[in-house]
Amino acid sequence: MAVVECTSDEDRLRRIEFVTDTSLAQLDVNDLLAELLGRVRTLLHADTAAVLLLDPATDELVATAAQGIEEEVRQGVRIPIGKGFAGRIAAERRAVVIEHVDHTNVLNPILREKHICSLLGVPLIAEGSVIGVLHVGTLTTRRFTDHDAELLRLVADRIALVTRTRQSDLDRAAARALQRSLLPGRLPEVAGIRFAARYIPGDAGGLGGDWYDVFTLPSGRLGVVIGDVVGRGLHAAVVMGRLRSALRAFALEEDDPAEVLERLDRNVEHFEDGVMATVLYGIFEPSLEELTLSSAGHLPPFLGTAGRAAAPVSIPVDLPIGVSVGPPRRTTTITLQAGDLLFLYTDGLVERRDRSLDTGLDMLGEALAVEGAEAACAGAARSLIGAHDVPDDVAMLAVHRLDDGQQRPLGLVLPATPRSLAEIRTALRRWLLSARATPAEVADVIVAVGEACSNVVEHAYGVIAGVVMVEVRLEGRDVAMVVRDHGRWRPARGEVRGRGTALMHQCTDRIDIATDPGGTTVTMTRRLDRSG
Repeated sequence: MAVVECTSDEDRLRRIEFVTDTSLAQLDVNDLLAELLGRVRTLLHADTAAVLLLDPATDELVATAAQGIEEEVRQGVRIPIGKGFAGRIAAERRAVVIEHVDHTNVLNPILREKHICSLLGVPLIAEGSVIGVLHVGTLTTRRFTDHDAELLRLVADRIALVTRTRQSDLDRAAARALQRSLLPGRLPEVAGIRFAARYIPGDAGGLGGDWYDVFTLPSGRLGVVIGDVVGRGLHAAVVMGRLRSALRAFALEEDDPAEVLERLDRNVEHFEDGVMATVLYGIFEPSLEELTLSSAGHLPPFLGTAGRAAAPVSIPVDLPIGVSVGPPRRTTTITLQAGDLLFLYTDGLVERRDRSLDTGLDMLGEALAVEGAEAACAGAARSLIGAHDVPDDVAMLAVHRLDDGQQRPLGLVLPATPRSLAEIRTALRRWLLSARATPAEVADVIVAVGEACSNVVEHAYGVIAGVVMVEVRLEGRDVAMVVRDHGRWRPARGEVRGRGTALMHQCTDRIDIATDPGGTTVTMTRRLDRSG
């Protein structure tokens, strides 16, 4: 049996200096791992050396760098925590020595196939957590000493420090890129409303799961979202991206904010293990006068009116997303007058260790300026953040309804399918009622536009998918209606078909139908009795 012993303090010091050489700090992680593995093989007279790093998602050790057993890395060897030689080191968090390798103490067949006889391994520990394993092996039987284990631990500490730093840098860079790609680069331009937003990373570095979103819906309504995934770093940013995409998808299918959040909750419960998030989702009616809100554990938005300090909106707060099933989620409808400001935010803006949450909320109400969306964000940041770092990420979204006294146009773009007709009728009814149309006027406009849209669904596209576009606006006392398609019309089917045009004439004051190779445009007007 071969025994390699360190016999003097001078020799031990030389060996330590060899693996802590300051010039190694200039190397990147891959080159540093290669250099350290080479040096530790030389110092310990070992034939193989390998580093396996922990994959937290699977709780497995993944071969990352190796010398003498490069196959481990090329074949993507994975060792479960607690299994085999490397798994045992990680589970027990201590050095492990095997003098005689066989199938009972080594899980990885490559080690046996290479005829490795003896092994020494130590855990890689950073910030109190095991992040991997470093081990060396010999092709002859070897009794590793305490001095050998001490030297290997020294190398492991160096590798753990550099690896954790590199992983943190990569996570921050990836999270930052992901966050930039998922947060709206430019908020949508909507007539009668102005938006402003801020995202401010916390002083812990990197980014997290805070997000905001604004999107238009096919029904002509407008969705606004603010959310906060519990946790930080790349994982929180990735989860945020999935939640944002899922919420947008559910918003296309559901008109009720509470039902959208309920579906999002079921999605998280089924697909996202251990994830929790707070979300506030609201839908503006096309007129922008009403907003329906539902809160999944999120702090209440603030509503401000010119001449008054902004105050929290009184809405019921339901369980966060990802919490076990609870009572049905609820919605609240509020009215926004022209000139009002709505302000949504995440808890990083108002929560501090040295003051109560109520104090932070009071400061926010006093800081919000109703002069405009941009001024509101600037005032909140100046008052609650100032020149100080924030301990947690901050997201803000300000929505300012303009005071121009105009009825907002309605614009819809929907698939040319029978299912879309009901959505068009619902959106039209909401818009007409906000324009103070009488019941008879509402009925006439809905019939006229409905007939035009039904014709598009039946005749414009055939088996080819297409869309129907509806625009409705108020021009003085007239409702102007435009229905467009990009298809080529087919003849009407049956002897009693084709009466839709006559019906549209009966329900409107003027109608024009223009057809060209690019599609068909139906333009109609209907005068409203606005004397009252």
